[in-house]
Amino acid sequence: MTRSSNRRCRAPRVAAVALGTLLLGACAAGPDYRGPPKVDTGHGWTQPDTAAPAPASLSSWWTMLGDPTLDRLVATALADNLDLRQAQARIAEERALRDRATGGYAPTVGAGASVTRRRQSENGPLPIGSIPGLARDQTIYDAGFDAAWEIDLFGATRRAVEGAAARLQAAQEDAAGVRVSIAAEVARSYLSLRGAQRELAARQASVQALAQTTDLVGQRFRAGDAAQADVDAAQARLDAAAAGLPAIDARLRAAALGLGVLLGAPPERELALLDTTATPITLVPIPVGQRADLLRRRPDVRAAERRLAARSADIGVATAELFPKLSIGASGGFQALDASQLFESASQRFSIVPLISWRVFDGGRVRAEIRASEAREQQAALAYEKTVLAALGDAERALSDYRLGLDAVRRQQGALDAARRSYAHAQARYAAGDIALTELLAEERVLREAEDGHVRTHTAAAIDLVALFKALGGGWDPAAGDADSRGQGKTKPRSPARQEESSDG
Repeated sequence: MTRSSNRRCRAPRVAAVALGTLLLGACAAGPDYRGPPKVDTGHGWTQPDTAAPAPASLSSWWTMLGDPTLDRLVATALADNLDLRQAQARIAEERALRDRATGGYAPTVGAGASVTRRRQSENGPLPIGSIPGLARDQTIYDAGFDAAWEIDLFGATRRAVEGAAARLQAAQEDAAGVRVSIAAEVARSYLSLRGAQRELAARQASVQALAQTTDLVGQRFRAGDAAQADVDAAQARLDAAAAGLPAIDARLRAAALGLGVLLGAPPERELALLDTTATPITLVPIPVGQRADLLRRRPDVRAAERRLAARSADIGVATAELFPKLSIGASGGFQALDASQLFESASQRFSIVPLISWRVFDGGRVRAEIRASEAREQQAALAYEKTVLAALGDAERALSDYRLGLDAVRRQQGALDAARRSYAHAQARYAAGDIALTELLAEERVLREAEDGHVRTHTAAAIDLVALFKALGGGWDPAAGDADSRGQGKTKPRSPARQEESSDG
């Protein structure tokens, strides 16, 4: 066999290899995302959970408190709060960006029409004057379309769509996080307002008891049974107790004004709450579920995982620039020198232009962008781990604070019960003439101070309960999220956060 025949035999094989290589390359470049890195979350809470099994959902935890006014405030805030509406607008933006990325699969088509009046030079390269029937002055009528389509051989568009979809899901999780925060802030402000109301009532009763004591000491001073120092001491205690009333009033008004803003309304909207009262909520241990459930419920953890997925897709977008691009251009339409002949078959024109382009040398810019994308993915993986650990720490602190708060409430309740019994004994002894009025008033003052301390402790524990619900991710239902975010969270955790280059088509 001659050398020329060998070359003829090798030519089809070379073409087949080239075609096969091209077809094998027709896949998504870059790593396939397989889930977030595995984070050691421990084996259960540091404090034993003695409550009943966890409820099915904490999506509307505020309804467990049994306060219709709180239910109304939270519902209004979740509908009208401006931060939440901004989050919804960001979701709309990310959805539009995802749709724009999806549009990369389709060709670009444009249509146009023009009328061109021109005069050609008789002394130019085309001898107009010597060509019969070719006028120097011409009017050209043209109508047609142009289309261009870049075939996604190496998955640049596919990875761009994956990244845009992940960013949309991250925006949805951010909105869920805003919802959690808004519900918790409304509840915190409302419980602070109600607690301040009860604290104000207890403080006013204490001031009234001190006023009676001061008046009685004054009477004894005028009768010569008490010294001026006794009068001054009683007056000082009265003034000190009364001086705390304006501060409580200020807290009350600030809480009411803050609720108005949280509800997306003028600050004064909920000032009418100052003229109403409510029964204190009952504080009991709540079920917190398994520690692993926290990562499923916390929107910030879910958002961090989605951002990691987006960064992984960005690597594929950058990697696709290493490979050739195949695009097809087409144009067609009608062109004529006479408007009446524009749409005749003889005036038709068309062209089809396939084009392969390959960036052969760029000074290493593409590979540098790939390395930068990989570094950004690593940052996102570390941010995810940090978010997980911060969520666990947040939940552990909130659980500890609430349990210790319950213990403080129980102890303060014991002190209040003892003060009430002591005051009842003092009333009986006073009625029997065994003690003076000053002793009775002293016992009443102790009772009012115990009531004041119980109110403050109860309010603090109620706010700790709100913080616990927030730390557990309560305030939204993952199963009821936007349809675009469904299906996430089903990948298996692994480390590292991505696999090596994929050859999946």
